[in-house]
Amino acid sequence: MTEQNLRAIARQIVDAGLSAADPLSAVKRAVSLKGEMLRVVDETIDLSQFDKIIAVGAGKAGAPMSAALEDILGERLIAGKVVTKDGHSGPTKTISISESSHPVPDERGVAAGKEIADLLKKHAGPRTLVFSLLSGGGSALLVGPAEGITLADKQAVTSELLACGADIGEINAIRKHLSLLKGGNLARLAGESKVVGLIISDVVADRLDVIASGPTVSDLSTWEDVREILQDRFGIWDKLPRPVVKRIEQGLAGEIPDTLKPGDPVMERVSNYVIASCRQAVEFAAQKAKDLGYPPLILSTTIEGETKDIARMHAAMAREVLETGNPLPRPCCLVSGGETTVTLSRDHGLGGRSQEFALAACLDIEGLDNVLLVSAGTDGTDGPTDAAGAWADGNTAARAREAGMNPREYLARHDAYHFFQKLDDLIVTGPTRTNVMDVRLALIA
Repeated sequence: MTEQNLRAIARQIVDAGLSAADPLSAVKRAVSLKGEMLRVVDETIDLSQFDKIIAVGAGKAGAPMSAALEDILGERLIAGKVVTKDGHSGPTKTISISESSHPVPDERGVAAGKEIADLLKKHAGPRTLVFSLLSGGGSALLVGPAEGITLADKQAVTSELLACGADIGEINAIRKHLSLLKGGNLARLAGESKVVGLIISDVVADRLDVIASGPTVSDLSTWEDVREILQDRFGIWDKLPRPVVKRIEQGLAGEIPDTLKPGDPVMERVSNYVIASCRQAVEFAAQKAKDLGYPPLILSTTIEGETKDIARMHAAMAREVLETGNPLPRPCCLVSGGETTVTLSRDHGLGGRSQEFALAACLDIEGLDNVLLVSAGTDGTDGPTDAAGAWADGNTAARAREAGMNPREYLARHDAYHFFQKLDDLIVTGPTRTNVMDVRLALIA
């Protein structure tokens, strides 16, 4: 089996995983209309009970989710506002789509957040049905700074958390307590309206309070959690802008209300549904591997941890298959999903967690034949790059040295993008307009 053949097979498997997360298909699987009766997953909604239907939302999948909902509801949908990542827009009829920056928010996100809040306030009422369309990236894109907090303050906090390797749950706990929209506050703004959340999950275990920082979900994190994350866990309290410290101190003192908590009457009018997730992507990828003659084993869809450690684990399992035939005889395909983290050094290069996964793995599989390790972000943009990920085989490290590159040095400075760019081993899909975390493969011929 040549390296190119293995890569062609791996690409088909990755693409199958991406197809499972297609936002337009996901919405149309979950929502259908027959007469006045609207089916949303396992709930039936009588549209004759509503005078208005509007849609709001945020995330990388916002445009295709909006287009799908428009196709289903037609003229019943009277207005909408959704914010998505730069380059992720698409054609819509009724729902206005705007773009903003990700992962660090910008002023366009603030403006879009204000439009969403104004739209909810204008139309809120017991005979209004609100669709909330949320997907990966929604936390950074749905921006509504709390009173006394500026966008610059939120940008500074987000940048500090990203640099120290905080995971999405930790970052979102902070965001919710600095926001007027997150942590259930969007549902609060909807007043007496019926709210239906259609959610494409980009977090491990599909935690609704974490996805897009839970705009329509009660929040389990507290002011004390915020202090613990910033002060005890990562030690960046002294680097925070003064207005952020002041707000947290006021929250700890009980002077500012906490986010929406379980049992709040607001939640009686809210239904939330996860319509696409990492598990679906991994299962579709595994089925494609089976169809191509590579019996699959799903390792997990909830993998977290430092990227280079997870890469070593996958490499070790590939070696085990080669040496002992466990946990599967070859040919086979080990599949996993989830979202790892990269703790950056002060002077770091360019890359993302999927590219770093491949770079770390290439050292542990050096010299092995018939093994290919792959990681790809389902959103098509791994970190601040134009690549979805990268792949590595037993010859990758040797090829790099022949090109004058030391793999360990590139790994130490987290410069996986330039490493694989020089080897022409980046996986480039373009924006997929969705996000259900990462899909990883160990393909063994």
